[in-house]
Amino acid sequence: MTFKNASSSYQSAINAAADNVSHAVLDDPIEWPTFSRQDTADSSLWDSHLVIEGMHCAACANTVERALKSVPGVLQAEVNGVTGRAAIKWSASQTRPSDWVTAVNRAGYGAMPASDADALASRKKVQRLALWRWLVAGFCMMQVMMYAAPVYVAEPGDMTPDILHLLRWASWVLTLPVMLFSCGPFFENAWRDIRHQQISMDLPVSLGIIIMFFVSSIATFWPQGWWAEEVYFDSITMFVFFLLTGRWLETRLRNRTAGALDDLMRRLPESVERQMSDGSFERISSRRIRQGDVLRILPGEAFPADGELIDGETQADEALLTGESRPVKKTLHSELIAGSHNLSSAILMRVGKVGQDTRYAQIVTLMEKAATDKPRLAILADRIARPFLLLVLLAALGAVVYWWPIDPARGLMAAVAVLVVTCPCALSLATPAAMLASAGALAKRGVLTRRLQALEMMAGIDTVVFDKTGTLTNDRMKVSSIQVRNGWSADDALQLAAAIAQHSLHPVSRALAESCPHGRQAVDTVKEVSGQGLMAETPHGAVRLGSARFCEVDFPEQAHMQVHLADARGWLASFDLDEDIREDAAVSIAQLRDAGMAVEILSGDRRAAVQRVASSLGIEQISADSTPQDKLTHIQKLQQAGHRVAMVGDGLNDGPVLAGAQVSITLGQAAPLAQSQSDFVILGAQLQTVSLLLLHARRTMYIVRQNLLWAAVYNAVCIPLAVTGWINAWIAGLGMALSSLLVIMNAARLAKIRR
Repeated sequence: MTFKNASSSYQSAINAAADNVSHAVLDDPIEWPTFSRQDTADSSLWDSHLVIEGMHCAACANTVERALKSVPGVLQAEVNGVTGRAAIKWSASQTRPSDWVTAVNRAGYGAMPASDADALASRKKVQRLALWRWLVAGFCMMQVMMYAAPVYVAEPGDMTPDILHLLRWASWVLTLPVMLFSCGPFFENAWRDIRHQQISMDLPVSLGIIIMFFVSSIATFWPQGWWAEEVYFDSITMFVFFLLTGRWLETRLRNRTAGALDDLMRRLPESVERQMSDGSFERISSRRIRQGDVLRILPGEAFPADGELIDGETQADEALLTGESRPVKKTLHSELIAGSHNLSSAILMRVGKVGQDTRYAQIVTLMEKAATDKPRLAILADRIARPFLLLVLLAALGAVVYWWPIDPARGLMAAVAVLVVTCPCALSLATPAAMLASAGALAKRGVLTRRLQALEMMAGIDTVVFDKTGTLTNDRMKVSSIQVRNGWSADDALQLAAAIAQHSLHPVSRALAESCPHGRQAVDTVKEVSGQGLMAETPHGAVRLGSARFCEVDFPEQAHMQVHLADARGWLASFDLDEDIREDAAVSIAQLRDAGMAVEILSGDRRAAVQRVASSLGIEQISADSTPQDKLTHIQKLQQAGHRVAMVGDGLNDGPVLAGAQVSITLGQAAPLAQSQSDFVILGAQLQTVSLLLLHARRTMYIVRQNLLWAAVYNAVCIPLAVTGWINAWIAGLGMALSSLLVIMNAARLAKIRR
């Protein structure tokens, strides 16, 4: 063994040992919450997210996915080639993180936790190296073109053989750095494919580059040989430069496409000031924050946890978390959201929720799910990619066989053109690139996409069904009028009702309690009867608060909500409550109708109350007094009639109907985000966002169809031209680079939402 080989082996052993140590650190259960989330149903199951390095096409993503699924204990694995992320569901009783990270490494790719701070640094390092490879290829290309130009313009006899030979040698020398440095990623990935008996886009690309360099080197070293007519050093350097340019721009655009997730992941500060028992402050890691801690947040810093403002006033930027574009004023006892930014002045906050319990963590969970989700069209394209590459290799072999008896040089160059010009990457990128760009843009507007497939479904919706309470109306009601029995005053009745209502979280009870914040009467035992009302023991005896049926009183149905109070003597008081229709409800309904949507209301409330809201908004189709099963049955009838339905609700009691609709949308924070089963979550609860979502989904699918059409037409036209020898190597390289780049650039148009 030579000294060089021994040194290389020794260094490889050191690197392998270092990798084993870093992987072993991931096996510490204390580290798991930083990049994983425990399953709520089974504590032995974990969901983890990885950043994968070295992927360039759909075949790469499929290879990593197979490597992860081959590890015992890994139950599910999804890899998205556009975002470079993997989602893994694994059992802590059967495997450890080091096992599946090692499996990815053995497949020839890098892997690290998505939340690891080193992931960003590693990505920047890879981008710098890619930039150097591109610069070297560009410099050498320009020099080689200078030496090739005289050959193109010279007439026969203008150049002596020794000058021609000298120019070839100079071009060969300048092509070496391109082959040894700039082409490194292509050759490494191709060798990995051969070792693992698989195929990716880099294998045909590497074959084309090697064939051109081999043929040109023979012509340079053996000028009197049978292959001395042409050299292709200019084509090699130009092709590599174009390909690296395309990949560099493609990487930048991909990062921009998935930028909303990265923005969310980096919003929490690394450290924060915590107040000590003596009143002084110490700077600690954000991971050491505990519930009840008092923190000082300076202007420009992000809030590291959910909590309450206890000293000072400021304004907060909550745009990425709630969709509220304007700064939100925060005063004493205001809620502070982790991930939002303090804008104005230093304040003190008391920590309420930390880690995975914060709203921020729940939002990140939804975004991570979207970043690894694969739409139906993308899955289909990924399945096509591998056989497509095999057909490319066969087509290249067929070109050689056809042209060899006629012109061997032309046959080899035709094969090279076939290997280079084909671009399954454009086909694989067409759908996920557009949908991820769309999901990122929606996230910046306060709309979280849980499933990318839902964007495709949303574009085909023809009916939008709204829940009423908490969706078309605000979740808070107000007491508009009070009727009382003789001998009672309205204030006394309201005080008694408020004292009973404060023991319930029902919207009606909250409205009564807030209508009388002070001077409530004393009550003893309070019992809530689900869906009917409250029973209480008071100095006046047993009292009931609730519906007319529950209070056993006879009252005609009213258009507005009515709550009754009754004691042993019978009816005592009635409270009329009005629902506030959301300010933007009418505009939102009008926009949906302009977009060709049929609009309905589906509610469990009384028909009179539902009709009042429907009349105010101009909605004709309503269904009232509906149980959860009734709602689901109604949606299924619409679907059986051929309608594609989107259900919009608050997520509190609409679980079955949200799951049954083609597209489900929830508003605001009514239901825990981490447990929400809806396809879209509108954080800021702006109803107008529903129509914006619909139009943006339609635009997304329009661009997806454009991308798929371009990818299909490009390959259908260019492959026959390459086989017949009409396209040379450098034009093939330019076409391949531009094909992928065009798809990504077209998808990037979705990063901005049109109003």
